[in-house]
Amino acid sequence: MAFTFKQLRYFVAVAENGTVSGAAQALAISQSAVTEAIRELETDLGVPLFTRHPRGLDITHKGHQFLRHATGILAGVSDARHALTQEGEALTGTLHVGVTSLVAGYVLSDILARFRRANPQVEVTALEDTGDYLEHLLVGGELDVAVMVTTNMRDRMALHTEILDTSPYQLWLPNGHDLATRPSVSIEDLTDEQMIMLRIDEIEEPTRKLLSAFGARPRVAFRTRSVEAVRSLVATGAGIALLPEMVYRRWSLEGDRIVSRDVSGSLPVVQVGTVWRKGAPLKRVTREFIQAAQTHKNTK
Repeated sequence: MAFTFKQLRYFVAVAENGTVSGAAQALAISQSAVTEAIRELETDLGVPLFTRHPRGLDITHKGHQFLRHATGILAGVSDARHALTQEGEALTGTLHVGVTSLVAGYVLSDILARFRRANPQVEVTALEDTGDYLEHLLVGGELDVAVMVTTNMRDRMALHTEILDTSPYQLWLPNGHDLATRPSVSIEDLTDEQMIMLRIDEIEEPTRKLLSAFGARPRVAFRTRSVEAVRSLVATGAGIALLPEMVYRRWSLEGDRIVSRDVSGSLPVVQVGTVWRKGAPLKRVTREFIQAAQTHKNTK
C-alpha cells in the first residue's frame, strides 16, 4: 500500500511536536488517528521512523532522512495550490521577520534574497534575538514570521512550524588530527580531547544532551559565543568541536583547514524552521516569505 498525503502530514506534525498528543492537538484530530497513520506509514516503508519512550517520541536516523522528502512533498503540493490562487498585482506592504543568531548567518540571507528578488516593493525589517523572545513577539503579533531553531521551542500550542532543515551534530577537527584518519569515530574516542564549546542560547538544550553523551565530564578548553572563534580555535589545534552540520565550513577566517567527521552514537540534532502564529489569517507577504523559505529548503 502506498503512503498517503494525510500520513505525511501526520508524520511531519509528530516530528515537529515530538509527541503524538502534541501532533493531534496541532492537527485538531484524535491521538488514535495519528498513531494509526504513523504505524501504517512505518509498515509501508518497512523502517521505524520513531523510537518510543515514556515522554514521547524520538525520530530515528531513517526518520530524519524521510522527513526531508516528506516536507518537500508537502511543500510541492502547497506550491501548486498557491500558484493557482496567486494574485496578479505586484506585492507591496511591510514584513517583520525574526531570526535567532545561529540561523541569521546561515539560512536567513538566502531566503531574504529570494523574497526580495520576487517582491522588490515590500519593505522588510528583521530582528535578531533569542528564541524565547521571538516566540513572545510572534504570539503578540509584533512579528509576522520567524526563521529560528525550533528544537527547543516553548510555546508550540500557539505557534505553527514548518521545518526547513534538520542538522545533526558532527565533529570538527584540525587538519592532520589523528581522529581524521579513522574510518569511524565514536563518542568514546572524544573523552580525552580538549573541546571548544559554542555557547548560544538557541542550542543550549541540544548541547546539554550532547554533554550527557560523554558519561564523564568533558574537558572543555574554551567557551565562546562566536562560531568564527570556534573555527579558528579548532583549525589551529586548540581543541575539537561538536556543532550542527549547517554551520560547518572547510576553512577558518585565517585560511586554515577544518576537517569534519560523523560521530557514531546517539547525538542530538538541531531543527530550523519558519514559525508563525496559529489562528490568525496570514498576510499575503507572510505567505510569500514562507514560500521563499520552502524554495530555499528544496534547493539545498
